[in-house]
This record gives sequence, structure tokens and C-alpha cells, in this order.
Amino acid sequence: MSDEIKKGLLGIVVDETTVSQVMPDINSLTYRGYAVQDLCEKCIFEEVAYLILNGELPNKKQLKKFIKNERSERSLSKNILSDIQRMPKKAHPMDVIRTAVSLMALEDKDTRDNSPKANMKKAIRIFSKAPTALSAFFRSRKGKKIIKPKKKLTFSENFFYMCFGKVPSKEIIKAFDVSLILYAEHSFNVSTFTARTITSSLSDIHGAITGAIASLKGPLHGGANEEVMHMMKKIKKPENAFKWINKALDKKEVVMGFGHRVYKKGDSRVPTMEKYFKKVAKIKADKKFIKIYDIVKNVMIDKKSIHPNVDYPTGPTYHLMGFDTDFFTPIFVMSRITGWSAHIMEQHAANKLIRPLSKYSGADHRKVMLLNQR
Repeated sequence: MSDEIKKGLLGIVVDETTVSQVMPDINSLTYRGYAVQDLCEKCIFEEVAYLILNGELPNKKQLKKFIKNERSERSLSKNILSDIQRMPKKAHPMDVIRTAVSLMALEDKDTRDNSPKANMKKAIRIFSKAPTALSAFFRSRKGKKIIKPKKKLTFSENFFYMCFGKVPSKEIIKAFDVSLILYAEHSFNVSTFTARTITSSLSDIHGAITGAIASLKGPLHGGANEEVMHMMKKIKKPENAFKWINKALDKKEVVMGFGHRVYKKGDSRVPTMEKYFKKVAKIKADKKFIKIYDIVKNVMIDKKSIHPNVDYPTGPTYHLMGFDTDFFTPIFVMSRITGWSAHIMEQHAANKLIRPLSKYSGADHRKVMLLNQR
């Protein structure tokens, strides 16, 4: 047995998956074989959610049934809504949605059933209810009345309605749909691997998703989209951008929203998200964030040969849509629940407990001395 240590499991293949892969030859992320760029342009988010969970794109009848099922599961119990209203106003929304998923487990009649049928039911319920929980906190912490979900609205339209009381233009909804599609799945990233590790002990899907949310919260993973916006707010205006980014690089500071463990020549999701970021910026008559975006990106590529990842254009897009910065990663959660669920069900289907080894580097074997001898 080799004693070579692979920090962060770098380069280690621990299992196989049919859910997604990055294809270097076409520089594209694919879901079940479909290039994500094509899915963004030709599908609504609900179609992609169905694809990730079921393995195939739906026909009209299948999509209609899936949408009806999702919309029927959106409501939260009075108890959970009451719990959300009592949560501290200064709590991070990631902690709120993590807790809300745990609360859902207490009420779900299938929590202890890990059969494929029960897991699919639970996956749909969590997927459907997460936006309701998030929007409830979005409003309650501002002292506003919680808005109930509307069955006539799409997944994205309904979330905007529950947060703001109105549905924006079709162009804004399309951009939001695209962001959800791009965030839906990304192979064995840290949060997905967390979900699969928890599942490998034969724990339930609520527990696995709760753990995945905790993992996604970190700034080295999903929290990067928030950090991008904090950076842009520090820069304040385009005139400061060039000096700010060069100073950050000179001080060897980490610039969030750039670089990726898998992509070495640039995140394949960025061109699509950047396209829709610029569309939203035009609708919102924004020039400031577009200019800051371009200046920082160009310096990073020219000086460090480091390209942006999908969090870089997504952060300012969500900001222009009106969402609070600390809600960016929870929106990521709403989408990634589909990918996590698919991996959880895949893990259950051919399960083996995930239990890696470690190399001990502590003190040598020693004996315990009595207190008066120390």
C-alpha cells in the first residue's frame, strides 16, 4: 500500500457517476450527456431539473406531470414558517435553509424510507419547498409579510413573486433560469461528495442535503458568489478597479471568483452566464458593474493567466436582480438540490461506505504517567 498522501483527494477517482462530467475535448460541462450551454438556450429550468433527476429530458406529458408535482409541494407547514419567522434577523440565510431542510425531515412521512421511490418523492419535496423557506426569511427579516407560493407561476417566477411580490420581465426570468441551470450540478464537488459520504452510511436524504448545504456555505465553494459582490462593493467604481486588483495581486491576496480545481483553461459555464449578466445589466441600465467586471477579469487573465469561474458573473447578476448579497449562495442551493439528490440516489443504488485512510503524523507511542509523576 502506498503512503503517498493526496491532499484534498486531488486526482483520486473514488466512484463513477452518470449524472454529469466535464468534457475537455469540447471544453464543456455536460448533464447526462447534454452540453450545459445547449440546455441553457433550449430549456427551462424545470426541464433540466427533470433531466438531472430522471436521466432523460422530458416529453410534454412528463414535463407537465413533473411541473404539477413540483408546484403541489411548494407550501410549508405553519410550524416551519413560524420557526423561520423566529430565526434571528442577522442569521445567514445559508444557516436558515440548512435548518429548514432539517425541519422538513421532522414532518416528512418518508424520512426513514430510503427506497428509490421514497427518495424521489423526498427530493421533489425538498426541491419544491426550499424556495418557499428562503423567500419567507427574505421577507420576514425585513419585517414584511410572508407571501405564499402561486401554483400558476414557474419555479423562477414564483421565487421572485414570493421575494418581491411581483414577477419581473421574461428576460430577467430567463437569466435567472440560466443561472439555476448552470448551478444545478457539477460532478464530485465538495458539497456533492459530502452528500454522497453521508448517504454512504445509509443516512437519509434530508441529512445528506443538510450536510451538503453546510459544505456549500464555505467561500472556497458556493460562497464565492457572495465574496465576488463584496469585492465589487469594495472597489466601488470602475476608476478604482485597475489599481485595486493590481494591489490585491501584489499583496498575494486571493481574488474570489477566479480559478477552478477542474477547469484549467477557463470555466465552460462562464461565457453563457456572462452573456446573461450583460443582458441584465442592459435592462437595469447598469454600466458600473460591467466595467468593474471587465477590468478585473482582464487583469487576472493578463497578469496571472487565471480565468473567472461561474461565480464571477453570477454575483453581480443576482445583485442587479435585487437580491441581498447573502442570498446568492442560498439561491445556488435551490438549484443544486437537484444535483445532490441525483447523486444521493445514485449512491444508494450501488452503495459502499466511504471511509478513507489517514497517515498518522502525531506523537510516538507513549505511556500515561500518574498525575504526581508529571
